[in-house]
Amino acid sequence: MDDQHDLTLILKSRFPLVVIETPEEPRVLALLERITSLEEMPLFTWSVADGLRRRGKSDLAAQTYELPEALRYIDKTPQNGVYVFFDAHPFLDNPLNLRIIREIAMDYHKCERTLVFVSNRIAFPQELQRMSATFKLSLPDQLQIRKLFKEEMELWSSRNEGAKLSGNQEAAELLIQHLIGMSRDDARRLIRQSMEVDGSITMEDVARVLKHKHESLGAGVLALEVDTGNFKDVGGQQQFKRWIELRRAAFLGDVSAAGLDIPKGVLLLGVQGGGKSLAAKALAGTWGLPLLRLDFGALYNKFHGETERNVREALDTAGAMAPCVLWIDEIEKGLSTDEGSSDGGVSRRVLGTLLTWMSERKKRVFLVATANNIQSLAPELLRKGRFDEIFFVDLPDQSTRQEIFDIHLRRRKRVPSEFGLATLADRSDGFSGAEIEQAVVASMYEAHAKSVPLATSHILDELKRTRPLSVVRAEEIQALREWAAERTVMAN
Repeated sequence: MDDQHDLTLILKSRFPLVVIETPEEPRVLALLERITSLEEMPLFTWSVADGLRRRGKSDLAAQTYELPEALRYIDKTPQNGVYVFFDAHPFLDNPLNLRIIREIAMDYHKCERTLVFVSNRIAFPQELQRMSATFKLSLPDQLQIRKLFKEEMELWSSRNEGAKLSGNQEAAELLIQHLIGMSRDDARRLIRQSMEVDGSITMEDVARVLKHKHESLGAGVLALEVDTGNFKDVGGQQQFKRWIELRRAAFLGDVSAAGLDIPKGVLLLGVQGGGKSLAAKALAGTWGLPLLRLDFGALYNKFHGETERNVREALDTAGAMAPCVLWIDEIEKGLSTDEGSSDGGVSRRVLGTLLTWMSERKKRVFLVATANNIQSLAPELLRKGRFDEIFFVDLPDQSTRQEIFDIHLRRRKRVPSEFGLATLADRSDGFSGAEIEQAVVASMYEAHAKSVPLATSHILDELKRTRPLSVVRAEEIQALREWAAERTVMAN
Protein backbone atom coordinates (compact mmCIF):
# COMPACT_ATOMS: atom_id res chain seq x y z
CA MET A 1 0.00 0.00 0.00
CA ASP A 2 1.24 3.50 -0.92
CA ASP A 3 -0.04 5.76 1.86
CA GLN A 4 0.92 8.97 0.09
CA HIS A 5 -0.85 7.98 -3.13
CA ASP A 6 -4.00 6.81 -1.33
CA LEU A 7 -4.36 9.86 0.92
CA THR A 8 -3.65 12.20 -1.98
CA LEU A 9 -6.42 10.50 -3.93
CA ILE A 10 -8.87 11.06 -1.05
CA LEU A 11 -7.93 14.75 -0.77
CA LYS A 12 -8.23 15.29 -4.53
CA SER A 13 -11.57 13.48 -4.58
CA ARG A 14 -13.03 16.55 -2.84
CA PHE A 15 -14.21 14.90 0.38
CA PRO A 16 -14.73 17.77 2.84
CA LEU A 17 -14.15 15.51 5.85
CA VAL A 18 -11.49 12.83 6.40
CA VAL A 19 -11.20 10.51 9.41
CA ILE A 20 -7.89 8.87 10.38
CA GLU A 21 -7.82 6.52 13.40
CA THR A 22 -4.21 5.96 14.44
CA PRO A 23 -1.82 6.39 17.39
CA GLU A 24 0.90 7.50 14.94
CA GLU A 25 0.18 11.23 14.93
CA PRO A 26 3.70 12.35 13.83
CA ARG A 27 3.58 9.96 10.87
CA VAL A 28 0.21 11.34 9.72
CA LEU A 29 1.47 14.91 10.02
CA ALA A 30 4.64 14.13 8.05
CA LEU A 31 2.55 12.45 5.36
CA LEU A 32 0.19 15.43 5.08
CA GLU A 33 3.11 17.86 4.96
CA ARG A 34 4.58 16.01 1.97
CA ILE A 35 1.24 15.86 0.16
CA THR A 36 0.26 19.50 0.75
CA SER A 37 3.73 20.64 -0.28
CA LEU A 38 3.56 18.73 -3.57
CA GLU A 39 -0.03 19.77 -4.24
CA GLU A 40 0.61 23.37 -3.13
CA MET A 41 -2.15 23.33 -0.50
CA PRO A 42 -1.94 25.30 2.76
CA LEU A 43 -1.80 23.08 5.86
CA PHE A 44 -3.20 24.03 9.26
CA THR A 45 -3.24 22.06 12.52
CA TRP A 46 -5.38 22.36 15.64
CA SER A 47 -5.10 20.89 19.12
CA VAL A 48 -6.57 21.96 22.42
CA ALA A 49 -3.01 22.74 23.59
CA ASP A 50 -1.78 24.81 20.62
CA GLY A 51 -4.93 26.17 19.01
CA LEU A 52 -5.14 26.69 15.24
CA ARG A 53 -1.80 27.27 13.49
CA ARG A 54 -0.51 27.28 9.93
CA ARG A 55 2.31 24.79 9.39
CA GLY A 56 5.61 26.34 8.40
CA LYS A 57 4.62 29.72 9.82
CA SER A 58 4.44 31.17 13.30
CA ASP A 59 0.92 32.48 12.75
CA LEU A 60 -1.57 31.62 15.47
CA ALA A 61 -5.26 32.25 14.97
CA ALA A 62 -6.17 34.17 18.12
CA GLN A 63 -8.61 32.64 20.59
CA THR A 64 -8.86 29.28 18.83
CA TYR A 65 -7.91 26.91 21.65
CA GLU A 66 -11.56 25.94 22.06
CA LEU A 67 -12.87 23.82 19.18
CA PRO A 68 -16.01 25.96 18.52
CA GLU A 69 -13.83 29.08 18.13
CA ALA A 70 -11.44 27.29 15.77
CA LEU A 71 -14.35 26.03 13.67
CA ARG A 72 -15.96 29.49 13.56
CA TYR A 73 -12.63 30.96 12.43
CA ILE A 74 -12.37 28.41 9.60
CA ASP A 75 -16.03 28.92 8.63
CA LYS A 76 -15.55 32.67 8.24
CA THR A 77 -12.16 32.67 6.51
CA PRO A 78 -11.94 32.38 2.72
CA GLN A 79 -8.63 30.51 3.11
CA ASN A 80 -8.74 27.11 1.43
CA GLY A 81 -6.49 24.26 2.51
CA VAL A 82 -6.24 21.20 4.74
CA TYR A 83 -7.16 21.66 8.41
CA VAL A 84 -5.98 18.85 10.70
CA PHE A 85 -7.66 18.36 14.09
CA PHE A 86 -5.78 16.28 16.65
CA ASP A 87 -7.85 14.57 19.38
CA ALA A 88 -11.06 16.48 18.67
CA HIS A 89 -13.16 13.34 19.25
CA PRO A 90 -14.36 14.26 22.79
CA PHE A 91 -16.03 17.38 21.35
CA LEU A 92 -17.80 15.81 18.37
CA ASP A 93 -21.00 15.10 20.28
CA ASN A 94 -21.53 18.81 20.86
CA PRO A 95 -24.48 19.99 18.64
CA LEU A 96 -22.80 23.36 18.07
CA ASN A 97 -19.59 21.79 16.79
CA LEU A 98 -21.53 19.38 14.58
CA ARG A 99 -23.48 22.20 13.01
CA ILE A 100 -20.42 24.31 12.19
CA ILE A 101 -18.58 21.26 10.76
CA ARG A 102 -21.59 20.52 8.54
CA GLU A 103 -21.72 24.11 7.30
CA ILE A 104 -18.01 24.07 6.43
CA ALA A 105 -18.46 20.74 4.63
CA MET A 106 -21.55 21.89 2.72
CA ASP A 107 -19.72 25.02 1.55
CA TYR A 108 -16.83 23.01 0.07
CA HIS A 109 -17.91 23.97 -3.48
CA LYS A 110 -17.42 27.63 -2.52
CA CYS A 111 -14.15 27.23 -0.62
CA GLU A 112 -12.12 24.00 -0.70
CA ARG A 113 -11.46 23.41 2.97
CA THR A 114 -10.80 19.81 4.00
CA LEU A 115 -11.15 18.97 7.70
CA VAL A 116 -9.01 15.98 8.74
CA PHE A 117 -9.76 14.43 12.16
CA VAL A 118 -6.90 12.42 13.66
CA SER A 119 -7.32 10.46 16.89
CA ASN A 120 -6.53 7.05 18.30
CA ARG A 121 -10.23 6.23 18.13
CA ILE A 122 -13.09 8.30 16.65
CA ALA A 123 -16.82 7.60 16.80
CA PHE A 124 -17.71 9.89 13.90
CA PRO A 125 -21.31 11.17 14.11
CA GLN A 126 -23.70 9.51 11.68
CA GLU A 127 -24.89 12.83 10.22
CA LEU A 128 -21.31 13.57 9.07
CA GLN A 129 -20.43 10.15 7.69
CA ARG A 130 -22.05 10.77 4.28
CA MET A 131 -19.63 13.63 3.63
CA SER A 132 -16.54 11.87 5.00
CA ALA A 133 -13.87 9.44 3.86
CA THR A 134 -11.85 7.12 6.10
CA PHE A 135 -8.12 6.58 5.67
CA LYS A 136 -5.97 3.96 7.39
CA LEU A 137 -2.21 4.07 7.63
CA SER A 138 -0.58 0.92 6.32
CA LEU A 139 1.17 -1.32 8.81
CA PRO A 140 4.67 -2.71 8.19
CA ASP A 141 4.81 -6.11 6.52
CA GLN A 142 7.24 -8.90 7.35
CA LEU A 143 10.05 -7.49 5.20
CA GLN A 144 9.74 -4.07 6.83
CA ILE A 145 9.65 -5.59 10.33
CA ARG A 146 12.76 -7.61 9.46
CA LYS A 147 14.45 -4.40 8.32
CA LEU A 148 13.52 -2.69 11.61
CA PHE A 149 14.90 -5.68 13.51
CA LYS A 150 18.19 -5.49 11.61
CA GLU A 151 18.48 -1.73 12.21
CA GLU A 152 17.87 -2.12 15.95
CA MET A 153 20.29 -5.05 16.13
CA GLU A 154 23.04 -2.90 14.57
CA LEU A 155 22.25 0.00 16.92
CA TRP A 156 22.36 -2.33 19.94
CA SER A 157 25.70 -3.72 18.80
CA SER A 158 27.19 -0.22 18.38
CA ARG A 159 26.00 0.81 21.85
CA ASN A 160 27.57 -2.31 23.34
CA GLU A 161 31.06 -2.03 21.78
CA GLY A 162 30.38 -4.40 18.91
CA ALA A 163 28.88 -7.20 21.02
CA LYS A 164 26.75 -9.78 19.21
CA LEU A 165 23.12 -10.31 20.12
CA SER A 166 22.50 -13.82 21.47
CA GLY A 167 19.39 -16.01 21.58
CA ASN A 168 17.90 -18.57 19.24
CA GLN A 169 16.80 -18.09 15.65
CA GLU A 170 13.35 -19.60 16.21
CA ALA A 171 12.52 -17.01 18.87
CA ALA A 172 13.74 -14.20 16.59
CA GLU A 173 11.58 -15.44 13.70
CA LEU A 174 8.52 -15.73 15.96
CA LEU A 175 9.17 -12.23 17.32
CA ILE A 176 9.27 -10.80 13.79
CA GLN A 177 6.16 -12.74 12.84
CA HIS A 178 4.12 -11.53 15.82
CA LEU A 179 5.16 -7.89 15.34
CA ILE A 180 3.28 -7.87 12.05
CA GLY A 181 0.10 -5.85 12.50
CA MET A 182 1.69 -3.33 14.86
CA SER A 183 2.69 0.22 14.05
CA ARG A 184 6.30 1.01 13.16
CA ASP A 185 6.86 2.90 16.40
CA ASP A 186 5.40 0.12 18.58
CA ALA A 187 7.32 -2.56 16.70
CA ARG A 188 10.59 -0.65 17.07
CA ARG A 189 10.04 -0.10 20.80
CA LEU A 190 9.27 -3.77 21.44
CA ILE A 191 12.30 -4.93 19.43
CA ARG A 192 14.48 -2.53 21.41
CA GLN A 193 12.99 -3.70 24.72
CA SER A 194 13.61 -7.35 23.83
CA MET A 195 17.26 -6.61 23.10
CA GLU A 196 17.87 -4.41 26.13
CA VAL A 197 16.42 -6.82 28.73
CA ASP A 198 19.28 -9.30 28.64
CA GLY A 199 21.09 -8.90 25.32
CA SER A 200 19.33 -11.88 23.78
CA ILE A 201 16.12 -12.83 21.98
CA THR A 202 14.22 -15.61 23.77
CA MET A 203 10.73 -17.10 23.96
CA GLU A 204 10.08 -14.84 26.96
CA ASP A 205 10.45 -11.86 24.62
CA VAL A 206 7.95 -13.45 22.23
CA ALA A 207 5.44 -13.92 25.08
CA ARG A 208 5.93 -10.30 26.16
CA VAL A 209 5.29 -9.03 22.63
CA LEU A 210 2.12 -11.11 22.34
CA LYS A 211 0.81 -9.80 25.66
CA HIS A 212 1.54 -6.20 24.72
CA LYS A 213 0.01 -6.62 21.27
CA HIS A 214 -3.18 -8.09 22.69
CA GLU A 215 -3.51 -5.37 25.34
CA SER A 216 -2.77 -2.54 22.90
CA LEU A 217 -5.58 -3.71 20.63
CA GLY A 218 -8.08 -3.29 23.45
CA ALA A 219 -9.48 -6.78 22.81
CA GLY A 220 -12.29 -6.72 25.35
CA VAL A 221 -14.14 -9.77 24.02
CA LEU A 222 -11.03 -11.69 23.01
CA ALA A 223 -9.07 -13.38 25.78
CA LEU A 224 -5.45 -14.32 25.15
CA GLU A 225 -4.99 -17.87 26.43
CA VAL A 226 -1.48 -18.26 27.82
CA ASP A 227 -1.61 -21.91 28.93
CA THR A 228 -1.98 -23.72 25.60
CA GLY A 229 -0.05 -26.98 26.11
CA ASN A 230 0.55 -29.39 23.22
CA PHE A 231 -0.79 -32.61 21.75
CA LYS A 232 1.07 -34.87 24.17
CA ASP A 233 -1.45 -33.64 26.76
CA VAL A 234 -4.35 -34.87 24.61
CA GLY A 235 -5.30 -38.54 24.71
CA GLY A 236 -6.33 -40.17 21.44
CA GLN A 237 -7.60 -38.04 18.54
CA GLN A 238 -4.94 -39.49 16.26
CA GLN A 239 -6.79 -38.65 13.05
CA PHE A 240 -7.21 -35.03 14.09
CA LYS A 241 -3.56 -34.72 15.19
CA ARG A 242 -2.36 -36.12 11.86
CA TRP A 243 -4.67 -33.75 9.93
CA ILE A 244 -3.30 -30.77 11.85
CA GLU A 245 0.32 -31.83 11.38
CA LEU A 246 -0.16 -32.12 7.59
CA ARG A 247 -1.37 -28.51 7.45
CA ARG A 248 1.12 -26.91 9.78
CA ALA A 249 3.68 -25.98 7.10
CA ALA A 250 0.95 -24.67 4.79
CA PHE A 251 -0.47 -22.36 7.45
CA LEU A 252 2.85 -21.06 8.78
CA GLY A 253 4.81 -20.93 5.52
CA ASP A 254 4.47 -19.55 2.00
CA VAL A 255 2.02 -21.71 0.03
CA SER A 256 1.72 -19.54 -3.09
CA ALA A 257 4.39 -21.44 -5.01
CA ALA A 258 2.73 -24.77 -4.27
CA GLY A 259 -0.71 -23.50 -5.27
CA LEU A 260 -2.20 -24.38 -1.88
CA ASP A 261 -4.93 -22.52 -0.02
CA ILE A 262 -4.20 -21.36 3.51
CA PRO A 263 -6.04 -23.69 5.95
CA LYS A 264 -9.14 -21.97 7.39
CA GLY A 265 -10.17 -23.98 10.41
CA VAL A 266 -12.10 -26.87 11.89
CA LEU A 267 -15.29 -27.57 13.83
CA LEU A 268 -14.87 -30.00 16.72
CA LEU A 269 -18.19 -31.61 17.53
CA GLY A 270 -18.59 -34.12 20.31
CA VAL A 271 -19.59 -35.27 23.73
CA GLN A 272 -19.11 -32.87 26.62
CA GLY A 273 -15.79 -33.41 28.36
CA GLY A 274 -14.36 -35.30 25.39
CA GLY A 275 -11.32 -33.05 25.02
CA LYS A 276 -12.43 -30.58 22.34
CA SER A 277 -11.30 -27.49 24.24
CA LEU A 278 -8.07 -29.21 25.21
CA ALA A 279 -7.43 -30.01 21.54
CA ALA A 280 -8.02 -26.37 20.54
CA LYS A 281 -5.45 -25.21 23.10
CA ALA A 282 -2.97 -27.92 22.11
CA LEU A 283 -3.26 -26.97 18.44
CA ALA A 284 -2.12 -23.41 19.16
CA GLY A 285 0.67 -24.64 21.41
CA THR A 286 1.87 -27.17 18.83
CA TRP A 287 1.96 -24.54 16.09
CA GLY A 288 3.56 -21.97 18.40
CA LEU A 289 0.76 -19.45 17.80
CA PRO A 290 -1.19 -17.15 20.11
CA LEU A 291 -4.62 -18.52 21.06
CA LEU A 292 -7.50 -16.03 21.21
CA ARG A 293 -10.77 -17.15 22.79
CA LEU A 294 -13.93 -15.35 21.71
CA ASP A 295 -16.13 -14.80 24.76
CA PHE A 296 -19.79 -14.70 23.68
CA GLY A 297 -20.76 -13.58 27.17
CA ALA A 298 -18.81 -10.34 26.71
CA LEU A 299 -19.81 -10.05 23.06
CA TYR A 300 -23.51 -9.39 23.53
CA ASN A 301 -24.59 -5.88 24.49
CA LYS A 302 -28.04 -4.56 25.34
CA PHE A 303 -27.62 -1.45 23.17
CA HIS A 304 -28.75 -1.61 19.57
CA GLY A 305 -25.92 -2.27 17.13
CA GLU A 306 -23.23 -2.67 19.80
CA THR A 307 -23.14 -6.48 19.64
CA GLU A 308 -22.58 -6.42 15.88
CA ARG A 309 -19.85 -3.79 16.38
CA ASN A 310 -18.24 -5.96 19.05
CA VAL A 311 -18.06 -9.00 16.78
CA ARG A 312 -16.59 -6.94 13.91
CA GLU A 313 -13.96 -5.47 16.22
CA ALA A 314 -13.17 -8.92 17.65
CA LEU A 315 -12.61 -10.35 14.17
CA ASP A 316 -10.52 -7.31 13.17
CA THR A 317 -8.43 -7.83 16.31
CA ALA A 318 -7.90 -11.49 15.43
CA GLY A 319 -6.72 -10.36 12.00
CA ALA A 320 -4.31 -7.90 13.60
CA MET A 321 -2.94 -10.71 15.80
CA ALA A 322 -2.36 -12.98 12.79
CA PRO A 323 -0.92 -15.52 12.51
CA CYS A 324 -3.03 -16.88 15.34
CA VAL A 325 -5.67 -19.42 16.34
CA LEU A 326 -9.17 -18.08 17.08
CA TRP A 327 -11.13 -20.38 19.40
CA ILE A 328 -14.92 -20.14 19.76
CA ASP A 329 -15.94 -22.51 22.55
CA GLU A 330 -19.48 -23.96 22.52
CA ILE A 331 -20.38 -21.91 19.47
CA GLU A 332 -23.99 -23.13 19.48
CA LYS A 333 -24.66 -21.22 22.72
CA GLY A 334 -23.77 -17.89 21.14
CA LEU A 335 -25.50 -18.28 17.76
CA SER A 336 -29.23 -18.90 17.98
CA THR A 337 -31.21 -20.60 15.20
CA ASP A 338 -34.63 -19.37 16.31
CA GLU A 339 -34.73 -16.82 13.46
CA GLY A 340 -33.86 -14.12 15.97
CA SER A 341 -37.36 -14.00 17.49
CA SER A 342 -36.07 -13.90 21.05
CA ASP A 343 -33.34 -11.26 20.66
CA GLY A 344 -34.56 -9.01 17.88
CA GLY A 345 -32.43 -10.72 15.26
CA VAL A 346 -29.08 -9.98 16.92
CA SER A 347 -27.92 -13.61 16.84
CA ARG A 348 -28.77 -13.90 13.15
CA ARG A 349 -26.85 -10.73 12.34
CA VAL A 350 -23.87 -11.93 14.38
CA LEU A 351 -24.01 -15.24 12.50
CA GLY A 352 -24.12 -13.40 9.17
CA THR A 353 -21.08 -11.32 10.11
CA LEU A 354 -19.17 -14.42 11.20
CA LEU A 355 -20.08 -16.38 8.05
CA THR A 356 -18.98 -13.52 5.78
CA TRP A 357 -15.67 -13.25 7.63
CA MET A 358 -15.13 -17.02 7.43
CA SER A 359 -15.57 -16.95 3.67
CA GLU A 360 -13.65 -13.77 2.84
CA ARG A 361 -10.82 -13.41 5.34
CA LYS A 362 -7.32 -13.13 3.95
CA LYS A 363 -5.34 -13.01 7.20
CA ARG A 364 -3.82 -16.17 8.69
CA VAL A 365 -6.41 -16.77 11.40
CA PHE A 366 -7.10 -20.46 11.98
CA LEU A 367 -10.61 -20.86 13.42
CA VAL A 368 -11.36 -23.67 15.88
CA ALA A 369 -14.99 -23.88 16.94
CA THR A 370 -16.27 -26.46 19.42
CA ALA A 371 -19.87 -27.61 19.83
CA ASN A 372 -21.81 -30.14 21.91
CA ASN A 373 -25.25 -29.89 20.29
CA ILE A 374 -25.48 -30.23 16.52
CA GLN A 375 -29.22 -29.43 16.48
CA SER A 376 -28.52 -25.88 17.67
CA LEU A 377 -26.05 -25.10 14.90
CA ALA A 378 -27.23 -23.10 11.91
CA PRO A 379 -27.12 -25.14 8.63
CA GLU A 380 -25.14 -22.31 6.99
CA LEU A 381 -22.34 -22.89 9.47
CA LEU A 382 -21.95 -26.54 8.44
CA ARG A 383 -21.77 -25.91 4.70
CA LYS A 384 -18.55 -27.02 3.04
CA GLY A 385 -16.15 -24.13 2.72
CA ARG A 386 -16.94 -22.58 6.07
CA PHE A 387 -14.63 -25.05 7.81
CA ASP A 388 -11.99 -27.22 6.18
CA GLU A 389 -13.31 -30.21 8.13
CA ILE A 390 -15.78 -31.24 10.82
CA PHE A 391 -14.34 -33.70 13.34
CA PHE A 392 -16.34 -35.75 15.81
CA VAL A 393 -14.70 -36.25 19.21
CA ASP A 394 -16.31 -39.40 20.57
CA LEU A 395 -16.03 -40.99 24.01
CA PRO A 396 -12.54 -42.47 24.38
CA ASP A 397 -12.00 -46.12 23.56
CA GLN A 398 -10.06 -48.61 25.71
CA SER A 399 -6.56 -47.64 24.58
CA THR A 400 -7.36 -43.91 24.70
CA ARG A 401 -8.74 -44.19 28.23
CA GLN A 402 -5.52 -45.89 29.30
CA GLU A 403 -3.54 -43.04 27.69
CA ILE A 404 -5.70 -40.45 29.49
CA PHE A 405 -5.10 -42.11 32.88
CA ASP A 406 -1.37 -42.08 32.10
CA ILE A 407 -1.47 -38.33 31.26
CA HIS A 408 -3.32 -37.28 34.39
CA LEU A 409 -1.26 -39.43 36.73
CA ARG A 410 1.97 -38.02 35.30
CA ARG A 411 0.61 -34.48 35.54
CA ARG A 412 0.06 -35.05 39.26
CA LYS A 413 3.56 -36.45 39.76
CA ARG A 414 2.52 -40.08 40.05
CA VAL A 415 4.27 -42.99 38.30
CA PRO A 416 1.73 -44.55 35.89
CA SER A 417 3.51 -47.93 35.86
CA GLU A 418 2.63 -48.31 39.55
CA PHE A 419 -1.08 -48.39 38.69
CA GLY A 420 -3.20 -50.94 36.86
CA LEU A 421 -3.87 -48.79 33.83
CA ALA A 422 -5.47 -51.62 31.84
CA THR A 423 -7.90 -52.34 34.68
CA LEU A 424 -8.71 -48.66 35.10
CA ALA A 425 -9.35 -48.29 31.36
CA ASP A 426 -11.61 -51.36 31.39
CA ARG A 427 -13.67 -50.14 34.39
CA SER A 428 -14.10 -46.61 32.95
CA ASP A 429 -15.99 -47.61 29.81
CA GLY A 430 -18.36 -44.77 28.87
CA PHE A 431 -16.36 -42.12 30.74
CA SER A 432 -15.23 -38.95 29.00
CA GLY A 433 -11.71 -37.57 29.38
CA ALA A 434 -12.93 -34.93 31.83
CA GLU A 435 -14.71 -37.55 33.94
CA ILE A 436 -11.56 -39.68 34.04
CA GLU A 437 -9.56 -36.66 35.19
CA GLN A 438 -12.07 -35.92 37.95
CA ALA A 439 -11.96 -39.56 39.08
CA VAL A 440 -8.20 -39.23 39.51
CA VAL A 441 -8.56 -35.91 41.34
CA ALA A 442 -11.30 -37.17 43.69
CA SER A 443 -9.37 -40.34 44.51
CA MET A 444 -6.30 -38.27 45.39
CA TYR A 445 -8.38 -36.34 47.93
CA GLU A 446 -9.62 -39.65 49.31
CA ALA A 447 -6.09 -41.02 49.70
CA HIS A 448 -4.83 -37.76 51.20
CA ALA A 449 -7.62 -37.73 53.79
CA LYS A 450 -6.64 -41.26 54.85
CA SER A 451 -2.92 -40.38 54.81
CA VAL A 452 -2.12 -43.23 52.44
CA PRO A 453 -0.46 -43.29 49.00
CA LEU A 454 -2.77 -43.13 46.02
CA ALA A 455 -3.51 -46.63 44.70
CA THR A 456 -5.47 -48.21 41.87
CA SER A 457 -8.18 -49.22 44.35
CA HIS A 458 -8.92 -45.60 45.25
CA ILE A 459 -9.52 -44.71 41.59
CA LEU A 460 -11.63 -47.85 41.04
CA ASP A 461 -13.80 -46.95 44.01
CA GLU A 462 -14.33 -43.46 42.63
CA LEU A 463 -15.25 -44.86 39.22
CA LYS A 464 -17.90 -47.03 40.87
CA ARG A 465 -19.43 -44.00 42.58
CA THR A 466 -19.60 -41.94 39.39
CA ARG A 467 -22.47 -41.97 36.88
CA PRO A 468 -20.94 -40.71 33.65
CA LEU A 469 -22.77 -38.45 31.22
CA SER A 470 -23.07 -41.37 28.80
CA VAL A 471 -25.47 -42.94 31.33
CA VAL A 472 -27.23 -39.80 32.57
CA ARG A 473 -27.80 -38.40 29.05
CA ALA A 474 -27.63 -41.69 27.15
CA GLU A 475 -30.34 -40.94 24.57
CA GLU A 476 -28.90 -37.53 23.60
CA ILE A 477 -25.36 -38.84 23.27
CA GLN A 478 -26.48 -41.83 21.21
CA ALA A 479 -28.41 -39.54 18.86
CA LEU A 480 -25.34 -37.31 18.47
CA ARG A 481 -23.10 -40.29 17.71
CA GLU A 482 -25.53 -41.62 15.11
CA TRP A 483 -25.73 -38.22 13.40
CA ALA A 484 -21.96 -37.86 13.34
CA ALA A 485 -21.24 -41.37 12.06
CA GLU A 486 -22.13 -40.51 8.44
CA ARG A 487 -21.51 -36.77 8.42
CA THR A 488 -18.18 -36.12 10.11
CA VAL A 489 -14.61 -37.37 10.30
CA MET A 490 -13.78 -39.30 13.45
CA ALA A 491 -11.07 -37.52 15.44
CA ASN A 492 -9.72 -40.80 16.85
